[in-house]
Amino acid sequence: MVRQAKAQRMLSHNQIWGALDRLAERAGLSPSGLAKRAGLDPTTFNKSKRVTSDGRERWPSTESIAKALAAADSSIGTFARLVGDEAGDGRSVPLLGFALAGASGAFDETGFPIGKGWTEFALPTAEDNHSFALRISGEALQPSYRDGDIILVSASAPIRKGDRVVVKTKAGELTVATLKRRTAKVLDLQPLDPAQAERTMAASEIAWIARIVWASQ
Repeated sequence: MVRQAKAQRMLSHNQIWGALDRLAERAGLSPSGLAKRAGLDPTTFNKSKRVTSDGRERWPSTESIAKALAAADSSIGTFARLVGDEAGDGRSVPLLGFALAGASGAFDETGFPIGKGWTEFALPTAEDNHSFALRISGEALQPSYRDGDIILVSASAPIRKGDRVVVKTKAGELTVATLKRRTAKVLDLQPLDPAQAERTMAASEIAWIARIVWASQ
Protein backbone atom coordinates (compact mmCIF):
# COMPACT_ATOMS: atom_id res chain seq x y z
CA MET A 1 0.00 0.00 0.00
CA VAL A 2 2.89 2.36 0.79
CA ARG A 3 4.49 1.71 -2.62
CA GLN A 4 1.17 2.26 -4.39
CA ALA A 5 0.61 5.55 -2.58
CA LYS A 6 4.10 6.76 -3.53
CA ALA A 7 3.51 5.81 -7.17
CA GLN A 8 0.23 7.69 -7.24
CA ARG A 9 1.94 10.81 -5.85
CA MET A 10 4.66 10.55 -8.49
CA LEU A 11 2.37 9.99 -11.45
CA SER A 12 -0.96 11.76 -11.32
CA HIS A 13 -4.01 11.53 -13.57
CA ASN A 14 -3.60 15.19 -14.55
CA GLN A 15 0.08 14.71 -15.41
CA ILE A 16 -0.60 11.82 -17.80
CA TRP A 17 -3.42 13.59 -19.61
CA GLY A 18 -1.48 16.86 -19.62
CA ALA A 19 1.45 15.07 -21.23
CA LEU A 20 -0.84 13.73 -23.97
CA ASP A 21 -2.19 17.24 -24.56
CA ARG A 22 1.34 18.61 -24.93
CA LEU A 23 2.33 15.70 -27.16
CA ALA A 24 -0.56 16.58 -29.48
CA GLU A 25 0.35 20.27 -29.38
CA ARG A 26 3.96 19.56 -30.28
CA ALA A 27 2.73 17.55 -33.27
CA GLY A 28 0.56 20.47 -34.37
CA LEU A 29 -2.63 18.55 -33.58
CA SER A 30 -5.58 18.63 -31.23
CA PRO A 31 -6.00 15.65 -28.85
CA SER A 32 -8.68 14.25 -31.16
CA GLY A 33 -6.42 14.82 -34.17
CA LEU A 34 -3.62 12.91 -32.47
CA ALA A 35 -5.97 10.03 -31.64
CA LYS A 36 -7.17 9.88 -35.24
CA ARG A 37 -3.62 9.88 -36.62
CA ALA A 38 -2.77 7.10 -34.15
CA GLY A 39 -5.57 4.94 -35.57
CA LEU A 40 -7.73 5.32 -32.48
CA ASP A 41 -11.28 6.53 -32.06
CA PRO A 42 -11.06 10.35 -32.44
CA THR A 43 -12.68 10.81 -29.03
CA THR A 44 -10.13 8.61 -27.19
CA PHE A 45 -8.19 11.58 -25.77
CA ASN A 46 -11.09 14.01 -25.42
CA LYS A 47 -11.46 15.70 -22.04
CA SER A 48 -14.97 14.31 -21.72
CA LYS A 49 -13.50 10.79 -21.71
CA ARG A 50 -11.08 11.44 -18.82
CA VAL A 51 -13.65 11.08 -16.06
CA THR A 52 -16.49 8.55 -15.94
CA SER A 53 -20.13 9.54 -15.51
CA ASP A 54 -19.91 8.68 -11.81
CA GLY A 55 -16.84 10.86 -11.30
CA ARG A 56 -14.07 8.23 -11.38
CA GLU A 57 -10.81 9.04 -13.11
CA ARG A 58 -10.26 7.23 -16.41
CA TRP A 59 -6.64 6.66 -17.45
CA PRO A 60 -5.36 6.22 -21.02
CA SER A 61 -4.18 2.70 -21.80
CA THR A 62 -0.52 1.93 -22.40
CA GLU A 63 -1.48 0.79 -25.90
CA SER A 64 -3.12 4.13 -26.74
CA ILE A 65 -0.10 6.03 -25.39
CA ALA A 66 2.26 3.88 -27.47
CA LYS A 67 0.21 4.50 -30.62
CA ALA A 68 0.10 8.24 -29.87
CA LEU A 69 3.88 8.35 -29.49
CA ALA A 70 4.33 6.54 -32.80
CA ALA A 71 1.90 8.91 -34.52
CA ALA A 72 3.76 11.94 -33.12
CA ASP A 73 7.15 10.39 -33.97
CA SER A 74 8.17 10.69 -30.31
CA SER A 75 9.82 8.38 -27.80
CA ILE A 76 8.83 7.20 -24.35
CA GLY A 77 11.66 9.39 -23.06
CA THR A 78 10.01 12.45 -24.56
CA PHE A 79 6.70 11.44 -22.99
CA ALA A 80 8.37 11.00 -19.60
CA ARG A 81 9.68 14.56 -19.83
CA LEU A 82 6.24 15.82 -20.78
CA VAL A 83 4.72 14.03 -17.77
CA GLY A 84 6.96 16.03 -15.47
CA ASP A 85 6.38 19.25 -17.35
CA GLU A 86 2.95 20.26 -16.07
CA ALA A 87 3.44 23.91 -16.90
CA GLY A 88 4.94 23.22 -20.34
CA ASP A 89 8.52 24.06 -21.26
CA GLY A 90 7.75 27.65 -22.17
CA ARG A 91 9.36 27.40 -25.61
CA SER A 92 7.07 28.66 -28.34
CA VAL A 93 7.30 30.50 -31.63
CA PRO A 94 4.94 32.78 -33.58
CA LEU A 95 2.50 30.89 -35.82
CA LEU A 96 0.69 32.20 -38.91
CA GLY A 97 -1.25 30.64 -41.76
CA PHE A 98 0.91 30.23 -44.88
CA ALA A 99 -1.59 32.10 -47.04
CA LEU A 100 -1.30 35.15 -44.75
CA ALA A 101 2.48 35.01 -44.53
CA GLY A 102 2.89 36.58 -47.96
CA ALA A 103 0.85 39.61 -46.96
CA SER A 104 2.55 42.94 -46.44
CA GLY A 105 3.40 43.63 -42.81
CA ALA A 106 3.77 40.00 -41.68
CA PHE A 107 7.60 40.20 -41.53
CA ASP A 108 10.25 42.86 -41.18
CA GLU A 109 13.12 43.19 -43.64
CA THR A 110 15.13 40.45 -41.89
CA GLY A 111 12.30 37.90 -41.86
CA PHE A 112 11.31 38.46 -38.23
CA PRO A 113 7.53 38.08 -37.60
CA ILE A 114 5.71 41.34 -36.90
CA GLY A 115 2.17 42.67 -37.09
CA LYS A 116 -1.19 41.13 -36.22
CA GLY A 117 -2.57 37.65 -36.83
CA TRP A 118 0.27 35.65 -35.26
CA THR A 119 -0.59 33.12 -32.57
CA GLU A 120 1.80 30.74 -30.75
CA PHE A 121 3.04 27.22 -31.39
CA ALA A 122 4.89 25.10 -28.79
CA LEU A 123 8.28 24.03 -30.08
CA PRO A 124 8.81 20.29 -30.57
CA THR A 125 12.51 20.77 -29.80
CA ALA A 126 14.71 23.48 -28.43
CA GLU A 127 15.34 25.98 -31.21
CA ASP A 128 16.86 29.43 -31.62
CA ASN A 129 15.13 32.71 -30.88
CA HIS A 130 14.62 33.58 -34.55
CA SER A 131 12.14 30.87 -35.45
CA PHE A 132 8.50 30.95 -36.50
CA ALA A 133 5.89 28.45 -37.65
CA LEU A 134 3.59 28.43 -40.67
CA ARG A 135 0.42 26.40 -41.08
CA ILE A 136 0.00 25.00 -44.59
CA SER A 137 -3.36 25.49 -46.29
CA GLY A 138 -4.54 23.89 -49.51
CA GLU A 139 -2.82 21.33 -51.72
CA ALA A 140 -0.19 23.43 -53.49
CA LEU A 141 2.72 21.92 -51.53
CA GLN A 142 1.66 18.28 -51.75
CA PRO A 143 3.02 15.63 -51.54
CA SER A 144 5.66 17.18 -49.27
CA TYR A 145 3.22 19.07 -47.04
CA ARG A 146 -0.48 18.51 -46.56
CA ASP A 147 -3.27 20.89 -45.67
CA GLY A 148 -3.03 21.61 -41.94
CA ASP A 149 0.66 20.64 -41.56
CA ILE A 150 2.84 23.04 -39.59
CA ILE A 151 6.40 23.84 -40.65
CA LEU A 152 8.96 25.31 -38.25
CA VAL A 153 11.22 27.85 -39.94
CA SER A 154 14.54 29.16 -38.63
CA ALA A 155 16.02 32.34 -40.08
CA SER A 156 19.32 31.81 -38.25
CA ALA A 157 19.91 28.11 -39.01
CA PRO A 158 22.71 27.50 -41.54
CA ILE A 159 21.43 26.70 -45.04
CA ARG A 160 23.08 24.07 -47.21
CA LYS A 161 22.44 22.62 -50.63
CA GLY A 162 19.49 20.20 -50.44
CA ASP A 163 17.74 21.98 -47.55
CA ARG A 164 14.08 22.88 -47.80
CA VAL A 165 13.69 26.61 -47.47
CA VAL A 166 11.16 29.42 -47.35
CA VAL A 167 12.06 32.34 -49.60
CA LYS A 168 10.43 35.77 -49.41
CA THR A 169 10.95 38.10 -52.37
CA LYS A 170 11.01 41.88 -52.13
CA ALA A 171 7.84 41.83 -54.24
CA GLY A 172 6.05 39.87 -51.49
CA GLU A 173 6.02 36.35 -52.99
CA LEU A 174 6.53 33.50 -50.50
CA THR A 175 8.04 30.31 -51.92
CA VAL A 176 8.79 26.89 -50.41
CA ALA A 177 11.37 24.87 -52.31
CA THR A 178 14.60 22.86 -52.08
CA LEU A 179 17.81 24.85 -52.38
CA LYS A 180 19.91 23.57 -55.30
CA ARG A 181 22.56 26.30 -55.47
CA ARG A 182 23.25 29.65 -53.82
CA THR A 183 25.77 32.22 -55.00
CA ALA A 184 26.24 35.91 -54.39
CA LYS A 185 24.11 36.60 -57.47
CA VAL A 186 21.46 33.87 -57.78
CA LEU A 187 19.41 31.20 -56.02
CA ASP A 188 18.59 27.99 -57.84
CA LEU A 189 15.47 26.39 -56.38
CA GLN A 190 13.78 23.06 -57.05
CA PRO A 191 10.00 23.18 -56.47
CA LEU A 192 8.69 20.52 -54.08
CA ASP A 193 6.74 19.05 -56.99
CA PRO A 194 9.49 17.22 -58.96
CA ALA A 195 7.46 17.62 -62.14
CA GLN A 196 8.02 21.39 -62.04
CA ALA A 197 11.08 22.96 -63.60
CA GLU A 198 13.96 24.33 -61.54
CA ARG A 199 13.69 28.05 -60.86
CA THR A 200 16.47 30.64 -60.74
CA MET A 201 16.00 33.86 -58.78
CA ALA A 202 18.34 36.84 -58.68
CA ALA A 203 19.78 37.51 -55.24
CA SER A 204 18.74 41.14 -55.63
CA GLU A 205 15.08 39.99 -55.69
CA ILE A 206 15.31 38.17 -52.32
CA ALA A 207 14.19 39.82 -49.11
CA TRP A 208 15.20 36.82 -46.95
CA ILE A 209 15.63 33.06 -46.99
CA ALA A 210 15.15 30.69 -44.03
CA ARG A 211 15.48 26.95 -43.52
CA ILE A 212 12.63 24.58 -42.64
CA VAL A 213 13.91 22.70 -39.61
CA TRP A 214 10.83 20.64 -38.67
CA ALA A 215 7.37 19.69 -39.93
CA SER A 216 4.38 18.20 -38.10
CA GLN A 217 3.86 15.36 -40.59
